[in-house]
Amino acid sequence: MSRPIQAIIDHSALVHNLSIVRQYVPHTRIFAVLKADAYGHGLLHTANALKNVDGFALLELDAAITLRTAGYQQPILLLEGFFSTMEIALIEQYQLSTVIHHPEQVSMLTDSQSRKIDIFIKVNTGMNRLGLSPKQLPQVIQKLTNNQQVKNITLMTHFASADDPHEKASVFRQLQCFEVITEKYNYPCSLANSAAIVNYPETHSDWVRPGIMLYGASPLSDKTATDLNLLPVMTLSSKIIAIHDLEAGDKVGYHGLFKADYRMRIGIVACGYADGYPRHVPTGTPVLINNQRGRLLGRVSMDMLAIDLTGIENAKLGDPVVLWGKGMPVEEIATYAETSSYELLCGLAARVDRKFLKSF
Repeated sequence: MSRPIQAIIDHSALVHNLSIVRQYVPHTRIFAVLKADAYGHGLLHTANALKNVDGFALLELDAAITLRTAGYQQPILLLEGFFSTMEIALIEQYQLSTVIHHPEQVSMLTDSQSRKIDIFIKVNTGMNRLGLSPKQLPQVIQKLTNNQQVKNITLMTHFASADDPHEKASVFRQLQCFEVITEKYNYPCSLANSAAIVNYPETHSDWVRPGIMLYGASPLSDKTATDLNLLPVMTLSSKIIAIHDLEAGDKVGYHGLFKADYRMRIGIVACGYADGYPRHVPTGTPVLINNQRGRLLGRVSMDMLAIDLTGIENAKLGDPVVLWGKGMPVEEIATYAETSSYELLCGLAARVDRKFLKSF
């Protein structure tokens, strides 16, 4: 018998969220970011729902090849680039685009036998993660423009704090840095992630790279997905598999982290940290029981968690419980877990059954 937990993936929500992105960037091309198995939503299913997007961006070479062999013809960008000349050959074979963020990659490209690859040169403007320094950029551009292996060049960077309304100065410092060091080059540019798409129209340029907002979670720290008219794509739900009546003083779960102050009923739900639900969320983390808001009790176990049924009308075995998604925003759970919605969505375990609601 299969466990009752499942993740429902709503493709109509993906299509809707892409339309919201297009409202922000009506004259800019869009790379839909599909890294980490499309943020846990399934690579090919998500690509199919977003089949009308201008391009796809991801990290994994094998996933990029999977997209290309599945018949997708639009640009497919490798966000971390390549790590060997063997990978360069595959990039050429499957007509992929690739980021270059280090001089060593330029050397590998020069040493390869590949021909005519689209290159995105990543510039470090202040995040200090990946990217060429401003001092390195002119020399790298000169080498690449003289390189027979290069077909087209696009310049790009990544913002560190576009999601935080208190960090506008940081965003504009990075933007100014990028503009100063690239102003003499007449190449297309790609700067904006989800947060910058919403907050900074001056960053939209030629290509944007939405990720989390496509999946229906807010990219901003001060606005919800509802504020942005985004719809949750993934709804993680399960069912009540046991009900217990507690007396005052009874404890729940490992180490008895929750202690009942009065007589109460609790439900046990088939979902735990082995499914990807965060173990460290506290008592009080919200859940949705029969479309009524309830709360989690005590420590999340590997396969189960406990919920308070106080005030939940007619709660019974088999009743549905939404852990995040429709009616229970994933960013709200992320706040209780002191993490991000990115981590929760990407961390969904492979053992969780996924059900795809297709819109095509």
